[in-house]
Amino acid sequence: MIISWRRFFAHHYDGFMAPVERRALAATRSSLISQVRGRVLEIGAGTGANLPFYPDGVNTVLTEPDREMRRELWTKVNGRNDPSMSLELMAAAAERLPFRDGGFDFVVATLMLCSVQDPLAACLEIRRVLEPGGRLLFMEHIRGNGRHGSWQDRLQPVWSTIGCGCHPNRDTPSILEEAGFEFDELRSFDPFEGLPRATHFLTRIVLPFVWGVAHPGGGASE
Repeated sequence: MIISWRRFFAHHYDGFMAPVERRALAATRSSLISQVRGRVLEIGAGTGANLPFYPDGVNTVLTEPDREMRRELWTKVNGRNDPSMSLELMAAAAERLPFRDGGFDFVVATLMLCSVQDPLAACLEIRRVLEPGGRLLFMEHIRGNGRHGSWQDRLQPVWSTIGCGCHPNRDTPSILEEAGFEFDELRSFDPFEGLPRATHFLTRIVLPFVWGVAHPGGGASE
């Protein structure tokens, strides 16, 4: 039986990401997700890396369009034994969210806007389903500046094939602004800081990283 690359990628994703999760990403996820309350939507939940950080009593809808990622996520959702937390899992794409306008207090998006087919459409949908005073909590890797960005542009076709649609060259903060978001906080960081120099080539493909909090502003592109 031949196992598809997408299934292999999903099954081994947690193991591949474990070193950088321990080094920096888990702390960033925890800091962001500790802010949620009320009605919460996580889009592109992947294999469920954010699940351990949701506060007790939070009701959360998780969306994940990829069947193989959803298989891994479902295992973790079923494995939780926390009656204070309600989790609902749906197979929905970020560009076409099946929810009413203003239905959520918070939307969580971590390391997923790099791989959606239409990032502007996804950001517009996030804005639509957030209540006017709601917040988007996000963490993404984005396009670098100057020669770094040009290098990412050239590598993007190969990297997207290996990474099942991941784009290392998306200017996600600009896309969010185009969709009508305003930033309460936006910070860059390097989760690979301190790793051996031999790893620098691969890590630079997906640098810089940013995390932030944004709210729906007064205008948006349609």
